[in-house]
Amino acid sequence: MKLRTYSLRATSLALLLSSVSAFAASPATFVDDASAKGMAEIQTSQLALDKSQSDDVKSFAQMMITDHTDANQKLAAIATNLNLKTASDAELMDKAKKMILQYRSGSFDKAYAANQVKAHEQTIKVFQDEIKTSQTPELTAFAKDTLPKLQDHLKMAKQLQAKYNK
Repeated sequence: MKLRTYSLRATSLALLLSSVSAFAASPATFVDDASAKGMAEIQTSQLALDKSQSDDVKSFAQMMITDHTDANQKLAAIATNLNLKTASDAELMDKAKKMILQYRSGSFDKAYAANQVKAHEQTIKVFQDEIKTSQTPELTAFAKDTLPKLQDHLKMAKQLQAKYNK
């Protein structure tokens, strides 16, 4: 009876572990998703530099361009070292444009701030999931190193959103 109980527990544990690993995104999926989200941040922020009349929005946008360009370059280098194919600029731009179009309404600053909150919430989830489930140490380290900056961006984006939602 003890052997049967042990066997049942071992089988249950194996099934549980296999179902957990099934939820883990592949390294290629993380690289593609994270880089596309970074490119969308860059594109929306370049648009903000052109369209906004607010110094605080422009300052935030410039920081987004700098930080997300840096993160995408680091991610591309890691992907190359892991022999992973990164999405082409055309693919990234297409994804970025689709994300940008989701957030057009009302004043530009209000829409941009709302976009930044939603985009950073989504990106943070992708990075947290990578940290929890990744089996690629380089990508886990990248996600852990980048996550605090993304969380800071979200905090600042929420402050902009509160200001421009009035």
